[in-house]
Amino acid sequence: MAKYDNIEVELTDQDGNAFAIMGRVSSALRRNGVPQLEIDEYVKESMSGDYDNLLRTAVKWVAVS
Repeated sequence: MAKYDNIEVELTDQDGNAFAIMGRVSSALRRNGVPQLEIDEYVKESMSGDYDNLLRTAVKWVAVS
């Protein structure tokens, strides 16, 4: 279960660029009132590995469709 399972981010049929994915997730977190420090934590975690890590991190933080 995602940390913010009430926040859904659509990644299917979207731009698969890493920065586009991080931007979509970050924007969704921001729109839903997540504090900037936590958003920064999400971004740092997303950037701490390869593309697979980026996707795993997105799934860990939000509901991905």
